[in-house]
Amino acid sequence: MKLLRYLLFPVVPMYYLATWLRNKMYDLGIKSSTTYDVPVICVGNLSIGGTGKTPMIEYLIRLLKEDYKIATLSRGYKRKTHGFAIVDKTMNASTVGDEPFQLFKKFDDIVVSVDTNRRHGIDQLLTLEHKPDVILLDDAFQHRRVKAGFNILLTSFNSLYCDDIVLPTGNLREPKSGASRANVIVVTKCPKSISEMDKQQIVDKLKPLGHQCVFFGSIVYSDKIKNLIGEKELKYLKGKTFTLVTGIADSKPLVDFLHNKDLSFEHLNFKDHHEFSEKEVEQLKLKDLIVTTEKDFVRLEPYFRNSDKVFYLPIETVLYNSKAFNGLITNFVASF
Repeated sequence: MKLLRYLLFPVVPMYYLATWLRNKMYDLGIKSSTTYDVPVICVGNLSIGGTGKTPMIEYLIRLLKEDYKIATLSRGYKRKTHGFAIVDKTMNASTVGDEPFQLFKKFDDIVVSVDTNRRHGIDQLLTLEHKPDVILLDDAFQHRRVKAGFNILLTSFNSLYCDDIVLPTGNLREPKSGASRANVIVVTKCPKSISEMDKQQIVDKLKPLGHQCVFFGSIVYSDKIKNLIGEKELKYLKGKTFTLVTGIADSKPLVDFLHNKDLSFEHLNFKDHHEFSEKEVEQLKLKDLIVTTEKDFVRLEPYFRNSDKVFYLPIETVLYNSKAFNGLITNFVASF
């Protein structure tokens, strides 16, 4: 795969030009963007996958849901349905996408919706009898037909967008200049030991514009593993040999975390948003104990509904200067 991507390097200038021209047409008003009279916050990235968008959406939900009616809107990647839908109990990860269904299962006091056309999706949300006070757009940084009031751009500590190039050889969906649309840049998945010098070096590399703030955050793993039946302390895994099942863009932080806990496991690593086949499910049913991610769990759940041998490990995003970040978000929302 890496060899193929290197062989496709001659395509990079064409991809760069196409995405740059598209952005320039929106910037000049040749293509139109729609603004809204409700707070719309976009969480996205320049690269493909693995920057922690869903944990950031969850962070914003926790921050705002006590004071505002929240709706999330995403495209529902790899779902088997089309058009606009509000997630409910009759749906599952296959029909609406794993990440929206994960949000639905986790937060019962918000509206979770999907629509490939974000503009249409927002219009539908605003027709609801109890329309949302705040709309959170998941993975919509490149969806220029909507002009979000506040853009949060994520970039991973181990894969900064400033060190990358566009597809197909690199991982960027658009040129680095697209970062200028962000209100804040969040460097995610930082090690807990990151120093102020390390942070400053990253800021110097990112070269934020005058109006942009750069924040740093880490992924924090729970000290409990959970399933539909209950939960157990993470130390329950000590001395046991289990199978780690991941279908996410970047499983390395999770693998490193479990190794650092001196846990012994076999790792079955699938591609991001992997749809498990019947054969794979049958093979997994032969395992004595399985630990997976929350996103993978919502895809596996229908096959292990009454099983107490499949658990997921919850995660949360923690920001180092959360007070300043929270203030920017709450002040933006309160300005409407």
